[in-house]
Amino acid sequence: MRPMVDLRTQYLHIRDEVERNMAEVIENTAFINGPQVHAFASELGAYLDGAEVIPCANGTDALQIAMMALGLQPGDELITASFTYVATAEAIALLRLTPVLVDVDPETFALDPAQVRAAIGPRTRAIVPVHLFGQCAPMEPVLELAKEHNLYVIEDTAQAIGARYLDRNGRSHHAGTMGDIGCTSFFPSKNLGCYGDGGALFTRNAALAERIRMVANHGQSVQYHHDEIGVNSRLDSLQAAVLRAKLPHLDRYNRTRAEAAATYNRILGDSPWLSVPKTAPYSTHVFHQYTLRLHSDLDRSKLRDALTARGVSSMIYYPIPLHRQKAYLDPRYTEGSFPVTEDLCRRVLSLPIHSELSPEGATEIAQLVLDAIRELKG
Repeated sequence: MRPMVDLRTQYLHIRDEVERNMAEVIENTAFINGPQVHAFASELGAYLDGAEVIPCANGTDALQIAMMALGLQPGDELITASFTYVATAEAIALLRLTPVLVDVDPETFALDPAQVRAAIGPRTRAIVPVHLFGQCAPMEPVLELAKEHNLYVIEDTAQAIGARYLDRNGRSHHAGTMGDIGCTSFFPSKNLGCYGDGGALFTRNAALAERIRMVANHGQSVQYHHDEIGVNSRLDSLQAAVLRAKLPHLDRYNRTRAEAAATYNRILGDSPWLSVPKTAPYSTHVFHQYTLRLHSDLDRSKLRDALTARGVSSMIYYPIPLHRQKAYLDPRYTEGSFPVTEDLCRRVLSLPIHSELSPEGATEIAQLVLDAIRELKG
């Protein structure tokens, strides 16, 4: 079976680095907040052009900590996309904040700034753009809206670490470093993933960085002096050791993903039965997922079965929009409230893509996709 992600082969290529770093943690027994964690935070900050990095336990914690650090209060509204993973809204709801959902662009799948503007109300306190599938959301319009309405911007960068936003002046910015706070996940399948759970927050505001550190550490900046309610969210030293081994390879991993995506695009781009992913003109794409949009007369379930029969894995990200999830039902939103999101949830299909997928491997998978379509459509 051709897997969605090949972590074993990736590990075999960096085994010496991983095992050396992990052995150091075990030998010095600094399992919590040890030197590997501090070194990783420093090295990732340098990679992100000087942003401060605060590691934490996972990407969902990162979102929650960001909202706590900004002092958001129950009833405050945060605008985000309905087409995203549940963690984005989950962190909002956990703090008894109010998620306000908007539709997305049908080409890039990123939240639509025009709809963000329309959703801003008297209780709006923040915008949470999601850099979905590996490319940046349209940050300049979002930042302009935030400045106009005195709102915070929390970037959900869980799927786009290493992607860059290209602004109107030709300057390049790392995903996650343009808003007030960026949040990421190091879940194993991510472009930069550890061997368990992990996450981090980014900011260019030194005072905010200190507040984030305090919130993530039981609300204390001095041991046993708890100035406010916080959480206990730490990146494990062994996971930091893995991430330190992978970080120098991140750009190469992302290039390999982009090359595989280009191969898919070349072979699948002329098919009348699907649309290949579009890269926004303002962003690079690191292809955390390679997501097709199937035409309405191509049965997705049957195509998945045909791919499985040919040894090709596939996934649906995401089958149900946030506004139709039972936990997030809201009388403001009904079936049809977000037609683009709802259409995407019926038609998207993601193919294998990872740091070990060669152009030859992508070519083989793409040909199998075309074979499967021919079988179904004749």
